Amino acid sequence: MKNHTGFKGTPQLIRGIPRRILLMVLDLLLVVAGYLIATMLRFEFDYQVVYHHWGTMLEHLPWMLLTYAVCFWVGGLYEVMWEFAGTRDLVRLASLVCVATGIILIGNEYVHGVLFRTVICIGALLHVCLLGGIRMLWKLIRFNPFTPPAYTPGQLRSSQMPLLIVGAGNAGAWAVKLCKQKKNAGFGNPVVIVDDDEAKHNLRIQGVPVRGSISDVPALVKRYRIREIVIAIPTLKGERLNEVINLCNSTHCRVRMLSDPQVLDANGNPPQAGFRELNTSDFLSREEIRLDTEQISGYLTDKVVLVTGGGGSIGSELCRQIMRFSPRQLLIFDIYENCAYELECELKFRYGADAPIITLIGSVRDKARLDEVFQQYHPTVVFHAAAHKHVPLMEVSPAEAVKNNVFGTKNLLVAASEHGVDRFVQLSTDKAVNPTNVMGATKRLCEMLIQTFAQNTTMRCTAVRFGNVLGSHGSVIPLFERQIKAGGPVTITHPDIVRYFMTIQEAARLVLQAGGMATSGSIYVLDMGEPVRIMDLAKKLIRFYGYEPGVDIEIKVTGLRPGEKLYEELMMDTEQDKMKKTAHNKIFVAPNLDVDLAAFYDALQLLGQAAEHNDENVVYLLERMVPTYHPNREMMKDEKKEGQQEQMQKEG
Repeated sequence: MKNHTGFKGTPQLIRGIPRRILLMVLDLLLVVAGYLIATMLRFEFDYQVVYHHWGTMLEHLPWMLLTYAVCFWVGGLYEVMWEFAGTRDLVRLASLVCVATGIILIGNEYVHGVLFRTVICIGALLHVCLLGGIRMLWKLIRFNPFTPPAYTPGQLRSSQMPLLIVGAGNAGAWAVKLCKQKKNAGFGNPVVIVDDDEAKHNLRIQGVPVRGSISDVPALVKRYRIREIVIAIPTLKGERLNEVINLCNSTHCRVRMLSDPQVLDANGNPPQAGFRELNTSDFLSREEIRLDTEQISGYLTDKVVLVTGGGGSIGSELCRQIMRFSPRQLLIFDIYENCAYELECELKFRYGADAPIITLIGSVRDKARLDEVFQQYHPTVVFHAAAHKHVPLMEVSPAEAVKNNVFGTKNLLVAASEHGVDRFVQLSTDKAVNPTNVMGATKRLCEMLIQTFAQNTTMRCTAVRFGNVLGSHGSVIPLFERQIKAGGPVTITHPDIVRYFMTIQEAARLVLQAGGMATSGSIYVLDMGEPVRIMDLAKKLIRFYGYEPGVDIEIKVTGLRPGEKLYEELMMDTEQDKMKKTAHNKIFVAPNLDVDLAAFYDALQLLGQAAEHNDENVVYLLERMVPTYHPNREMMKDEKKEGQQEQMQKEG
């Protein structure tokens, strides 16, 4: 059975009863060694006397060892997981040795005192030292004593209550210790632990028994009257984590997870609590992505890296991931200073006040400002994440979408190519595929710009196309969460609408990996997994907060919004058969499309003129430039549209 504990160490070769018997045999050998040393100490290493007395001792060792064995077994010594042992477990060991010694002293008197009492008593002290010392040595071997604990206890406001811990590994042991140390600070009282590793069943961690597998959680909740469950398995990800959370939520207990001290909060501070509430990324996450760090470090380490839109959801996570590869300088470029400043504080808290991070305020619409940045800092790698992305808002303000997304990208590409940038990575979206909205059409134009610059400059230009990102600003999940907390209703636009989802961390890592491939002109498509039905997502999220869909929280269908479609696509029809695999199993590459450069830039000029006014001429020109764009809009009557098309044709 797979072990989900995240325990670091060699696999246990001995399981169950055979393991305990072997441990007992080893303990009894130590008992014999203890008596031998005690005999030598008592007779001051006079080997003739030692030899004589030891012969008598050997005659009585069988019943003495049997006494120790029974005391150790009945006393639960072999139910203790000594890699997580504490003072309480050492006291247990000493108490069992004292009990065994008392029985042996009584037995010795019964057989007329043939054994020296001092030998028996010195032996008892040595047994505690030998057995306890060996166990502590094993603990030191298993865990580096010079490494600080992975989890730092903190303060939580919750009443004392029976608590079940999922995971009997290192994290689970720390959760038990955290509760015992901070009992008066509101941590629950751990009464039982579960783990899928059968070798740990019926053992104890600091006195708390391991009583079954994760599947036994509902039964154990009833048996022990559990009120709270803590998931303490840091390596648990993806579908398996989803299953565990659903199982725990089904018990109607409060469910939390052990905090990861490496993940800072929104203000750049480490977590202040040992346990944290669940979030949507927990139950919608997938298996962790494996990166080719050598490939990524090759183009990021000791380089000046510019991230536009660096304060946004994706941009900020890109900055966090980039800092792991030790760039010479990270430039956070954003028009909104608050988010950019918070990110700078977070990164400097983590990497030090002297970390090479510079926050620059500006807009990609301002070509002069971009030139200043490139002339002063000379970045060699650019990640372009700045964009207007909210679909309904861009339907109302199409000219703004064009100015920012299309011409902002063009400004950045021109400035980058003029100032010797080596690598340019554009973040695109699945909405650029057969778009039905203005935002998607502008992002498709950005992909076309990438390909034109790749063909006509020495700069390696690529685009990375992916779907919705969990928890990003304006995404559906934060909206659902606000609606649920307000008591409902939860609104969805259509019962059959589906979307691709990816965590922010997953998207950022794949963007960095695709940037390392950097075949100029390529559009990399990320594997988003299976699409998620939004109705199912809404129901799942409602249950996640402890309510029943349709009973406690209403789900209301409001109808598709302008520009919205039922199904998103990651590739166009012309790309389907020509899509190629890359060295990374989560990244594919779409074929390059031929773009008529002269016609394209003529159309861009007309589009720029049209964008001076926020009207339907902008949309009409987008249709001309993006043949796969089929607007789904309610902004104008067909007659008005036809009249404007005729006017544009006359002007064109």
